[in-house]
Amino acid sequence: MTGLDRFLDSFFNLRVAVEYLPKIIDGFWLTILLAFCIILSGLAAGLALAVLRSLGIRPVNWLIIFVVDLFRALPPLVIIVLLYFGLPAAGLSISGFASAWLSLALVLMAFSEEIFWAGITAVPRGQWEAARSTGLTFAATLGHVVLPQAVRMVVPPLTNRTIAITKGTALASVVAVPEILGAAQAGVSFSFNPTPLTLGALAYVVLFFPVVILGRWIETRFAWKR
Repeated sequence: MTGLDRFLDSFFNLRVAVEYLPKIIDGFWLTILLAFCIILSGLAAGLALAVLRSLGIRPVNWLIIFVVDLFRALPPLVIIVLLYFGLPAAGLSISGFASAWLSLALVLMAFSEEIFWAGITAVPRGQWEAARSTGLTFAATLGHVVLPQAVRMVVPPLTNRTIAITKGTALASVVAVPEILGAAQAGVSFSFNPTPLTLGALAYVVLFFPVVILGRWIETRFAWKR
């Protein structure tokens, strides 16, 4: 058997691929569900914190800054492990899926809050003053004048950060979540062949390559014209 034959037998073994492809497909759909939950909750929480921070309540702002900096500093894997293995010691147990969801959502919340806040502070002060002079309340000014401009400005960096963090769904395999990587690693363990990892890599390409293309289109679509 030549070197090429050994390589093909190891990474592109048809028998192993056919056997474990259904598991990879199941992991593919689970990864989509996990990514959707992370994006929805992480962005919503980040926007809520940025809006709350704009109220200018100093003790609340200090708390928000502390929380945001904490979750920006901690590696996502550390947060997942702490939640999954640490909470049971406090009498609260959560599933691997929930720990991965919460961990990555908290990280996305932290980064998106800073991005949204940067957009809010980038809106000229004159916009606030002009809107308030027409009789609009603070909430109406923020919701109808400031936030639409701020969100448009931050779409490109927010898209990039969201894609980067959601690719961290592979970390869920550490806490036995059978997403793509978890299913692939299980297949390798049972088959003693790395072909399931090849299938997993292809599944990630199928999942995230269109997302990257969509992100590039969004950046172009919402970029400020120079």
